[in-house]
Amino acid sequence: MESTPRSSFISSPAPPPAQSVVGWTELRAQLHAAGLLAADESAELIPLRGGVSSDIVCVQAADGRKFVVKRALAKLKVKDDWFADPSRNRSEQAWFDYVARFAPAAVPRLLHRAPDWFAMEFRGDDLANWKDDLLAGRASAIHARRAGDFLGTVHRVSWNDAVARATFATGRNFYDLRIEPYLLTTGQRMPALRAAFEAEAARLAATALALVHGDFSPKNLLVGDNQFVVLDAEVAWFGDPAFDLAFLLTHLHLKALVHAARPDALLELVPAFWTAYGEALGAHADATLEARTVRLLLMLLLARVHGKSPVEYLDPLRQERVTRFVSAHLPAPPDRVSSLTAAWKSALAAP
Repeated sequence: MESTPRSSFISSPAPPPAQSVVGWTELRAQLHAAGLLAADESAELIPLRGGVSSDIVCVQAADGRKFVVKRALAKLKVKDDWFADPSRNRSEQAWFDYVARFAPAAVPRLLHRAPDWFAMEFRGDDLANWKDDLLAGRASAIHARRAGDFLGTVHRVSWNDAVARATFATGRNFYDLRIEPYLLTTGQRMPALRAAFEAEAARLAATALALVHGDFSPKNLLVGDNQFVVLDAEVAWFGDPAFDLAFLLTHLHLKALVHAARPDALLELVPAFWTAYGEALGAHADATLEARTVRLLLMLLLARVHGKSPVEYLDPLRQERVTRFVSAHLPAPPDRVSSLTAAWKSALAAP
């Protein structure tokens, strides 16, 4: 077998998940029927780690070709009961199509579309997974600026765009994948903050400004010297762009917590990302957006500890530090990202 492909879905292979919605024999037959493999062509199917919402397989054909097959699950692979409509993979395909119009190099090319799965080109051989870099303490302001520039461009192009609004009217999907498991569940588990989480959930559901990726996380970003690739857009929704901002910033702050003894390099990525985003977004980058981002950032920090999708790399002591920080700042959050980051840095320096 070839060495495991580097992939945005994370590079290490995994055994077929027990709750997979398709058998490997059936998948091979579908690949032959779709013309992705010749009738008598063999291929190696390598399950990829990294997500909880889909079966993701790297197909290595006998002639050396590689491509990725993704199928959304009805029940996500987490401890809690978490369900979502598998038809969301069509929203992901639509997001790739929309973004490819103005940033084709930043998204994978789709090779085949089916009602409940799709195939896309493999883009991992010469690229690194940004999450892996950050967890290892490798901080590149270039990658942060590229992420900010890309996200700001997507939000600017789609701002109040009627086509995007109609195509991504996926509020139920966003509720199932983000509002309920992240905000409402966290509020239920943190009764003192429940009212704030419920109010934010209602506000978020009622806001429709631009195309939101919904999972703009380092694990879904492939980075290289001159390349930047974005994947995993199944949560795509026409809503509040502050969600994408807060989602990415949550991960940057949490990675700094992992490296709390020397957090400066990772925290310097925050202004690099934020500045590039604002420059790309242009006139839409106002104080209201920043204040919404800070409030959501605090809530998502807590959600990644107490929600249905906790990050896997925080031990109990670090989880408790997140809980204390958010509990102290959420009742009266600062209105600037820089202010919140400064407070976070001070908290990391405390014993």
